[in-house]
Amino acid sequence: MSSKSDLAAGRLAPESDGEQPQDGRRVRGDRTKRAILAKAVDIASAEGLEGLSIGRLATELGVSKSGLFAHFGSKQDLQLETVAAASEIFAEVVWQPVADAEPGLVQLSSLMESWLHYLRAEVFRGGCFFANAYHEFDARPGPVRDAIATQKRRWMAAIIHHLRVAEKRGQLTPGTDADQLAFELDAAGSMANSLWQLERDEKAFARGQIAIRSRLNGAATASGRRALAAAGLT
Repeated sequence: MSSKSDLAAGRLAPESDGEQPQDGRRVRGDRTKRAILAKAVDIASAEGLEGLSIGRLATELGVSKSGLFAHFGSKQDLQLETVAAASEIFAEVVWQPVADAEPGLVQLSSLMESWLHYLRAEVFRGGCFFANAYHEFDARPGPVRDAIATQKRRWMAAIIHHLRVAEKRGQLTPGTDADQLAFELDAAGSMANSLWQLERDEKAFARGQIAIRSRLNGAATASGRRALAAAGLT
């Protein structure tokens, strides 16, 4: 059975196009670095980005520190590339599965369901990488915090975007405060994740799903509720 870090490495691995690579050493180097970063995300999800160092990673992978220095010049470089790798995995696991959903409330509700599934599945040993990173770096100014904050802004902007699309399609009650609604949707999923991580509350994600669906249905027009019902998202 594959470990969670093995699965993450697979998600980071580039797909083969069937053509002979022009530079085999570069391809092998890219694959090696992706495998290293998958392990780095896995470690940081449980022990924090501050607990991640080139020495710690070398020990986990069973390689020399000098070998890793060839890929990362400093601890901060390693942290920044780990954040980028985690963002790539998040996009693949959470966003890509709903990319073809009906625009508007259906796509937004599907996105929230995908997010809850990602949180519950614990892709990494410590659960959601970003849920932990937000708390670890919220009071630590610097490039790493900026990178983490960028990911959070992207997530919130995506929710708001889908809400505005829904409004344009006549699925959302006119005058709905998209920023406030996005805040509430994010809060429901974040609380579910916290209860699961802290207490292993088996009902946490069901409660989160109920809260999110109820809030979206409450803000929807008759047209929006019909679309959600047709998609089985009520």
